[in-house]
Amino acid sequence: MTVLTEDVPEYSVLAETLDVRRGSPLMRPVEAIAAVLLMAIITMLLASVFFRYGLSRPIVWIDEAASTAFLWLVMLGAAIAIDRSEHLRLTVGLNLLPPRARRFIETFGMMAVLGFLVALLPAAYAYALGEMDITTSALDIPAGYRASAIACGMLLMALLAVADLIRSSRRVDVVASALIVAALLGTLWFLSPTLEELGNVNIFIFLVFGGMICLAMGIPIAFCFGIATLLFLNFTTSMPLEVLIGRMDEGMSSLILLSVPVFVLLGCILDATGMGKAIVDFLASMLGHVKAGMSYVLLGSLFLVSGISGSKVSDMATVAPALFPEMKRRGHKPKEMIALLATGAAMADTVPPSIVLIVLGSVAGVSIAGLFTSGFAIAMVLLLALAILARIKGRHENVDGVTRPSMKRVGTAALVAAPALVLPFLIRSAVASGAATATEVSTIAVVYAFIIGAILYGGISARRCYKMLVETAAMSGAILLILGTAAAMAWALTQTGFAFELSEMLRALPGGWFTFMLVSIAVFMLLGCVLEGLPAIVLLAPIMFPIARAAGIHDIHYAMVIVTAMNIGLMAPPIGVGFYIACKIGNVSPDEAMGAIWPYIGAMFAGLLLIAAVPYFSLALL
Repeated sequence: MTVLTEDVPEYSVLAETLDVRRGSPLMRPVEAIAAVLLMAIITMLLASVFFRYGLSRPIVWIDEAASTAFLWLVMLGAAIAIDRSEHLRLTVGLNLLPPRARRFIETFGMMAVLGFLVALLPAAYAYALGEMDITTSALDIPAGYRASAIACGMLLMALLAVADLIRSSRRVDVVASALIVAALLGTLWFLSPTLEELGNVNIFIFLVFGGMICLAMGIPIAFCFGIATLLFLNFTTSMPLEVLIGRMDEGMSSLILLSVPVFVLLGCILDATGMGKAIVDFLASMLGHVKAGMSYVLLGSLFLVSGISGSKVSDMATVAPALFPEMKRRGHKPKEMIALLATGAAMADTVPPSIVLIVLGSVAGVSIAGLFTSGFAIAMVLLLALAILARIKGRHENVDGVTRPSMKRVGTAALVAAPALVLPFLIRSAVASGAATATEVSTIAVVYAFIIGAILYGGISARRCYKMLVETAAMSGAILLILGTAAAMAWALTQTGFAFELSEMLRALPGGWFTFMLVSIAVFMLLGCVLEGLPAIVLLAPIMFPIARAAGIHDIHYAMVIVTAMNIGLMAPPIGVGFYIACKIGNVSPDEAMGAIWPYIGAMFAGLLLIAAVPYFSLALL
């Protein structure tokens, strides 16, 4: 999991198979603590599973201990991501600027991040101090021990931001950025009496326009939400900033989200052991000899590999290197391969374990077991749509010299892949049946994958294990900080009454539930292009799901529609960042691939409309 280079528009997102951007040596102790915390969380969750199901004697304090370790992991991971420049951010606007202007905008963005952290530090300290008066029920310790993670993490991130400005920026840019930030804050302070009289207009000034400006400047997404919400609350309301810290804490601390870093680690193990390649090789032995066979293999591999990793980037990085050389030999054009790779990854994003579905279940109060069951069926519908298009496009494919593998070879490939193939079905069935929670299953899956990888797939060195733990902490911190600041912004929206007004407007749409569904598709496709899935879900799910329920739409049906819409937007050029990640992994120019992806986007959209119009596809397996 490492950073993508920035020569094409994309997120500076962790991409598991590229070169690691190492952080500062001074952060090594923090990285070690984060690795220990992650191992402690996994150990506690595994112990909880053993005592609860094996001995029927649950340990009551484990949830509190794991929650405390989890918040510390998130904040230290977010600091590691700052140090390694691994926070997710949109660089489309930056790449259009000349180098000199780009460097200044990046310096200004880091100064804005520093200002956000410094402004919230007193509130974070006060919040932790207030939590000291609360004693936890099981561990009987002050809750402030846990809450102090936010203040410590913010302080560490602020120090790292200062170090980055000193190390990477010209002094004149730093001074100019500081003066501009001070001037903006002074202007807002002077105008604050007028701003308070504008009412909900401030939502568009700060939360919409301000957030978009921050995104365009390449400020990490988590801080875009945080800066916009901070300015909104500070200059248009009398709300104490401790409330903002509390909303961030709530957004990052759900026990359901404990499974996020564990599934991220599972994706790392998948890559390190070669389990994903074993699945690809098995499917290639089964289908590789027929026309469009390698396209089927690519789609099937993404479907199955996604059932282990839960990460689109990891899925694409596992499948593409194994299949692209043979696909080129058979006459596939690189742009067509990228188009299929990108839309295939979007298709597979509802296959359990999907981090997006876990977050959606957490913020919208929807059954994760139901989401996992339905997500499997929806991915099958989209897989069929893409496979039909791939067959049409592959009817002239050159398969001369390609022979059907012997049954012995197919059997050998199946035997090698069998332990890996068990994993996605184990995860789905265990959660869907209610036998275990997503968090418990993720822990069992990590242990299973590690043991099987060590015995059958070559194992993982201790050095590589440590790197995976640190990278998991950084990626988890980057993801969950987004959820925290997005939750704070969503709370601010609800407090203004704007959410109620939006709800009334959407309920008044003509055409009933399907019109609302079409509007939702348009909104989430647009947000998928710009924000990716997680922040869009945290922002809008609390608003949109009650409206959908009132319109008679089943929660699971609505969830499948909006997640699919977001994934289509994510892969739709010229803004969709997932498209550029696919181009980077496949080493194909975005300009070359842009024209080829639209038929595949069209196939996905046709499948989406079918899913939206026919609830049966989402609900049949429940």
